[in-house]
Amino acid sequence: VQLQASGGGLGQAGGSLRLSCVGSGLKLDNYAIAWFRQAPGKEREGISCISKRGSSTYTADSLKGRFTISRDNAKNTVYLQMNSLKPEDTAVYYCAADVTLVMCTALAAEGRYDGMDFWGKGTQVTVSS
Repeated sequence: VQLQASGGGLGQAGGSLRLSCVGSGLKLDNYAIAWFRQAPGKEREGISCISKRGSSTYTADSLKGRFTISRDNAKNTVYLQMNSLKPEDTAVYYCAADVTLVMCTALAAEGRYDGMDFWGKGTQVTVSS
């Protein structure tokens, strides 16, 4: 049972990347899913979250308009569309699953959450200027 983030790589400033979070042995429609990122020397940052059916989403204010979270439960996949990339988006991106909505609520209120049920392997995003 695991989560796996993929789709990272080298992007150019102003470009786009789409990350995917896939559940292996895990039905993602039973979980709210969040994206986190951690840049070198910086704390982990919760950036976006989506409820089990996708009816509710949260995206950090600093990323609204550029990053969009979505999910396709038929494909057992959650996406993070990243547009207008900036060098400061360079980080390892992770997805996490929580059976409750507490994760999304906590991220919206405090920008952090440590109680997720599953934590996936990350994918590196590097944005060149």
